[in-house]
Amino acid sequence: MSKRSEKILLIVSDFVTINAAWILYYLVRVESGWIPNTAPTTFLIPLAAVYFYWIIIFSFAGLYQHWFVRSRFDEFASVLKTISFGCFILFFLIFLDDAMSDSRAISRFLILIYWSLMIISVGAGRIVIRSFQMTLLQKGIGLRNSIIVGSGKRGNELMSLLSKFPQLGYKFSGFISVYKIKPEKDILGDILSLKKIIESQKISEVLIALEESEKDKLFEIIRYCQETEVNLKIMPDTYEIVSGLAKTNQLYGVPFIEVMPEIMPYGSKLFKRVLDVIISSVLLIVLSPLLLVIILAIKLSSRGPIFYTQVRVGRNSKHYNMYKFRSMVKDAEEYGPEWAGERDPRITGVGKLIRKVYLDEIPQLLNVLKNEMSIVGPRPERPFFVDKLSSEIPYYYKRLSVKPGITGWAQIKHKYDSSLDDVKEKLKYDFYYIENMSLKLDFKIMVNTFLVIIFMKGH
Repeated sequence: MSKRSEKILLIVSDFVTINAAWILYYLVRVESGWIPNTAPTTFLIPLAAVYFYWIIIFSFAGLYQHWFVRSRFDEFASVLKTISFGCFILFFLIFLDDAMSDSRAISRFLILIYWSLMIISVGAGRIVIRSFQMTLLQKGIGLRNSIIVGSGKRGNELMSLLSKFPQLGYKFSGFISVYKIKPEKDILGDILSLKKIIESQKISEVLIALEESEKDKLFEIIRYCQETEVNLKIMPDTYEIVSGLAKTNQLYGVPFIEVMPEIMPYGSKLFKRVLDVIISSVLLIVLSPLLLVIILAIKLSSRGPIFYTQVRVGRNSKHYNMYKFRSMVKDAEEYGPEWAGERDPRITGVGKLIRKVYLDEIPQLLNVLKNEMSIVGPRPERPFFVDKLSSEIPYYYKRLSVKPGITGWAQIKHKYDSSLDDVKEKLKYDFYYIENMSLKLDFKIMVNTFLVIIFMKGH
């Protein structure tokens, strides 16, 4: 089942079950006569409002993420936890409403009835859908093209397990040898051709089963997979190598460790994106008079365009055009890209001022709205420097596993980089951010960035 079909099915199921729970609740509360002294309420408006409320809650809780190789018990547990949280919010909203309207407290306990109906209705709907998906997998429908990296004893053991349990959802396409080898029966090639094999075979799952003597190849394999749209899982005994980047899953006795370049929960990532859009839109509107002043100052003070567009490398190595106010003289890099120093003669008078308070970065809010950047994240580099740094700094690719940002942990903890040594130092802060991504850390970075701007500690 495709991701699109699955999401549509889940939305339809939730539409039926959420509304069914409300209808039953309405019958119990209003029509049954079992609960006295409850004020009559309308039917359709609350029905629509409650439905959209739960759609928002479910979205932030990650209940519409693509489900793959997950038990029905885990699915029900997620529904139970999400509905409990949503009803907890409703309880306090009802409490406030009762306090303001001086209503009898009996209305607060009705939430327990609604909670029970939601758990039974939505939980049953989800279990039916997941059971249907499991049945399709058992019949070989919807299996994912998968390769096993490692053609030794452990690789063959894993292949046998996948054949034994089709419910896992993996369709074995072949092995990838850790060592350089010519393609032969069941061996599609070696890790040097991994990216090409993934694209040609339309692979969506890469399973790593390395022998003890092959563990040193793990990061190299991860690096090649980072540049593709695949899910990456490894056998448990190599966990210590990627400590902090993985979580363990097990189904039908087959253990896997799913490599997670982003440790932020789905709900937090969605909330981060919503905040990015809101903050960017508000800032562009509020600062519009100042932006006009900057545009005039740049135009009148030096020749050249107002905006400076530059190709940068974003998440998963994708290139995009980043926007800034021009702060240097025209054709400043006619002899090739280079880092700008603190007293770079190419920087104009107006450019020096707007750099000091980071006003040259404001146009990047457009990149945020286009979902190419975030407010907070590692600063994006140019392709020239990414290629250079990737060859000189081990595991630099990890920095490209998250969306770049306008400001970041490295920017508030280290001075403006003007050399490769500065970039290497700031990379430590970027890795810290990637390993500890959270809304709390983002908020801390935004507050510190505001203080840097107020006290003019910019470059």
